[in-house]
Amino acid sequence: MSSSTSPSTRSDVRFARNSDAGAVVELLRQSHSAARWAFPFDPMRAHSLFCAHEQSAHTAAIVMEYRGSPAGILMAHAFDHPFGAGMCSFETVWFIAEEARGRGALKMLDAYEDWARDIGCVYACMASLAINDVSRIYTRRGYAPVETHFMKALTV
Repeated sequence: MSSSTSPSTRSDVRFARNSDAGAVVELLRQSHSAARWAFPFDPMRAHSLFCAHEQSAHTAAIVMEYRGSPAGILMAHAFDHPFGAGMCSFETVWFIAEEARGRGALKMLDAYEDWARDIGCVYACMASLAINDVSRIYTRRGYAPVETHFMKALTV
């Protein structure tokens, strides 16, 4: 399945279109703010990230619509795992605007897993921010913890 086809018949969850770029960049800005990143948000980089995920066969940009416009974004990429596990998909970002949160999140996760399976992935990976731990959702869906990542700002 390429990123230009719909991830099933769900009308509120679909692959992003080029025309979604502005709404998705805004969602990425909100996501950046919610994550409390120490570095500034760069709208040009966010737009480039969206375009890369919307256009490649090994990436996906899945949107959830709420009241007729994108209110959620799940972007992911697939790669051959360096340790020989096979093709794996990994979430780049998953964010849903506060007013649109609810059961649609699970539909987005379904669409992501369907996409990963359809392109030949044998594993799907998700991440959880320390300030917004959603790992209970993942474990209920059959995901198992693998690593904990840490980040340190390096000053020059």
